[in-house]
Amino acid sequence: MASSLTTDTVGAAGGRPLSRHPRGLATLFFTEMWERFSYYGMRALLVVYLISGGSDAVVDSQGGGFAMKATVATAVYSVYVAMVYLMAMPGGWFGDRVWGARKTVVIAGVVIMTGHFLLALPGQVMFFAGLAFVAVGSGLLKANISTMVGHLYDGPADPRRDSGFTLFYVGINLGAFAAPFVIGTVGQTLNWHVGFAMAGVGMALGLCVFLLGTRHLSPQSFVVPNPLSPRERSAVLVKAAAVTGLVALGYAALVLTDAFTLNWVLIPLSLAGLLIPVGVLVRIKRDKDLTAAEQSGVNGYLWFFGAAAVFWMIYDQAGSTLATFAETRSANTLLGLDFPSTWFQSLNPLFILALAPVFAWLWIALARRGQEPSTVVKFGLALVLVGASFFVFAVPLLAAGAEGRVSPMWLVLIYLIQTVAELCLSPVGLSLTSKTAPAKYASQMMGVWFLAVTTGDCVTGLLATAGVDLNGPAAVLGQAALAVAAGFAVHLGRRRVRALMGDVH
Repeated sequence: MASSLTTDTVGAAGGRPLSRHPRGLATLFFTEMWERFSYYGMRALLVVYLISGGSDAVVDSQGGGFAMKATVATAVYSVYVAMVYLMAMPGGWFGDRVWGARKTVVIAGVVIMTGHFLLALPGQVMFFAGLAFVAVGSGLLKANISTMVGHLYDGPADPRRDSGFTLFYVGINLGAFAAPFVIGTVGQTLNWHVGFAMAGVGMALGLCVFLLGTRHLSPQSFVVPNPLSPRERSAVLVKAAAVTGLVALGYAALVLTDAFTLNWVLIPLSLAGLLIPVGVLVRIKRDKDLTAAEQSGVNGYLWFFGAAAVFWMIYDQAGSTLATFAETRSANTLLGLDFPSTWFQSLNPLFILALAPVFAWLWIALARRGQEPSTVVKFGLALVLVGASFFVFAVPLLAAGAEGRVSPMWLVLIYLIQTVAELCLSPVGLSLTSKTAPAKYASQMMGVWFLAVTTGDCVTGLLATAGVDLNGPAAVLGQAALAVAAGFAVHLGRRRVRALMGDVH
């Protein structure tokens, strides 16, 4: 891997072996690795920190948190993750129309780093300001760094392109795998704020790698593809200032009248995270410039979007309800050695690194025999599997009761099932989105796919805000049944969906 990542090339036409990748891939690989290290390290700590010191925390655990109830901590976590993915759309817009991909990534790195260091400071104001910075920065970066990977290759036909994105994907999961062991251990066992600060250091390292390797990037990454005209820029600034001013006045009034509570942030953001995806899809669907085939494809895509939203609603609770269970109900001992509950957050990237090549081989092998499942079947299977993971989750929940602890292998099994489900849906969904997107919305539709994550997490956030105990057996079983039912509904509707999708299978 190291040699392929650090070998310069002039492209397939330059006479060099096709197995060699542009040197810029190493820059983006390590930038993303460190950014994911910072993000997943902080995410592993988030819910455990929020409940620390309160009634839902472990007896004798490290204090210093916000003593939140588990339901409130889950709502904060869900809304935060939803905003990360929601910000990917404006992040792409800034890259395309204001700063260009390279400058946007630099700004994103600074914003993320600032957010992590704010999290390291005491006080709720600094903490929630830090979360906002990290969410905005992650959205800016997520939408542009993958675009820059594409810039390194000679168009979609470059035979090295898929391999390059695969290596980039490895960087993502390496950072996510290492973070809970380093940041999670330090934050959970030594000092929360030192852990959050280490996440900031991780992003700083990623930013340094990016700046030092900038010369190896494609010149296209420096270009603003569709810059705003002076008139458009003025209009955007006026609208942004007006919206910001109105929001600031509204919250100032709440604070001055002592009416402000955390729900005044969580509920509006959750509702926005539901309404914005609906608005975007309606706008695309009602566009009269779309051909009949494109309209039909969008209608078919709505099935997949709804299925993905249900999937992410459950899957993203890995860092909230499952993290709470790991902290309070799992006997976190292996071969006689105790370990922090944040280590469980390394299981998903570990399983992805191990199983992604297996699934890639499996789909190709089945395709050669004419037996590869259709996209509809893969989505249905993913929903059934993620639902099954929560049926499994209900077993240790009931076995542990109010005070007991169960084997950590239960969580290992749950994360394994969820990872298999993810590999049936996530890569397939990205591919489907690129194939289904109307020509007019080729770039925007990738942002729409991320909005499915936002939608699912916002549903979870609203449920938690309403006081639903998502760690309770009833809620877990209810979600499991919903996912399995959705999976069977997708499967039963497969003929209709295939008809709507036309040539896309």
